[in-house]
Amino acid sequence: MKLGVGIGWRSEIDLTVERLDVDFVEVVAENLHVGHLPESVLLLRERGLPVLPHAVSLSLGGAEPVDAGRVAHLGALAEALDAPFVSDHVCFVRAGGLDSGHLMPLPRTRDALDVLVANVKAAQADLPVPLALENVAALLEWPDGELTEGQFLADLVERTDCLLLIDVANLYANARNLGTDVGRFLDEIPLERLAYVHVAGGEEHHGVYHDTHAHAVLPEVLDVLAQLCERIDPPGVLLERDDDYPADAELAGELAAIRAVLG
Repeated sequence: MKLGVGIGWRSEIDLTVERLDVDFVEVVAENLHVGHLPESVLLLRERGLPVLPHAVSLSLGGAEPVDAGRVAHLGALAEALDAPFVSDHVCFVRAGGLDSGHLMPLPRTRDALDVLVANVKAAQADLPVPLALENVAALLEWPDGELTEGQFLADLVERTDCLLLIDVANLYANARNLGTDVGRFLDEIPLERLAYVHVAGGEEHHGVYHDTHAHAVLPEVLDVLAQLCERIDPPGVLLERDDDYPADAELAGELAAIRAVLG
């Protein structure tokens, strides 16, 4: 499905999103209630823009069973918005009754992959649309990894037939902080299963790059997007911004920069 160039809808910039030249939007699933959808989201949907629910709390990589209520909410939102697919992350957020409040990276072991695959299949069975899964930014790698991140995602797709949501800003962050080989990652993942792409901003603190979603997109992140575009014409690319929202013109400029990379 060809999506084009989009932006993450947030209530703080709802009027801005309505004014911008975008082809689709993404909403954070946990922030919406099916029975009380924001007028702005409904307006965009009425204009014909795809609205894609993006979850952050399924904790699909966790050892605990998937929360059926969270999956049901995501599915109901997809149906209410007539979304072509939904998404979440390759991560865990809960363990032992505690919630991290962050998207925690998984150990890249075959045992961890088995747990992830089982949880993904359980979620897929209860969702009315396909599920796309996103690579996350990490500040650490668990020891004793058996697979590269690209191999881990490739095996996940092979075993679950899920889609991929590739975040090039997260990939850039991991290249900076962990030494991830961008080219190898892009060569190892099954790009034919790409649903769309995320782009976001960040900044460096004391030698560590933080994927903040509150700063301008770096040219280096757009370079990673360009490397992906050398391999495939992505179905869609979406700009994420979650804090410290700039003027409309600045967001429009970032969207224009994305379009320039896409050609």
